[in-house]
Amino acid sequence: MPEPRIPPGGPREVGLPNWAAAQIAGLVGGTAAPNLFLTLGRHRRLFRSWGRFAGRLMPRGILPRRETELVILRVASLRDCAYEFEHHVRLGRRAGVDADDVARIGAGPAADGWTPRERAMLAAVDHMHAHGDLDDRAWEGLRRHLSPRECIELCMLAAHYEMLATVITSLRIQPDPPRRRGSR
Repeated sequence: MPEPRIPPGGPREVGLPNWAAAQIAGLVGGTAAPNLFLTLGRHRRLFRSWGRFAGRLMPRGILPRRETELVILRVASLRDCAYEFEHHVRLGRRAGVDADDVARIGAGPAADGWTPRERAMLAAVDHMHAHGDLDDRAWEGLRRHLSPRECIELCMLAAHYEMLATVITSLRIQPDPPRRRGSR
């Protein structure tokens, strides 16, 4: 794996509030402090603003957490972003995403086992990824299952994780190390 272009910062580089946020995120995610947070935290004001925005989409969005995680996993799969994928497999487990879901996420909306709502959401993610847009057919599929507010959030969520995958890949952010035994 290539070296990170900007290594994760310590408390001095990211500031104590961002450092503390990264430590808490690691506890929640079951890893050491996320390299994503410790890298983006080097741009303190941008990191805090991004964190508020990202947190509004996940975990505090209006879409059910399971669906949110499926959308993120599909984006990560399409973008071949191992960091994003691995991180959200862990988070997704707690939201009801099981091993069968993870195994078929690579096959996308055509795979057996999705609900009609999940299939429409994943099809929309695929279409946005491939075309940067939703055609009328994908939009109609979404509207059969999602409210207008949910459609807005789904589009923002998918586009945000596309952007984040680009940042992670461009900066060569490394996967998060597991939390050491005995550390809190």
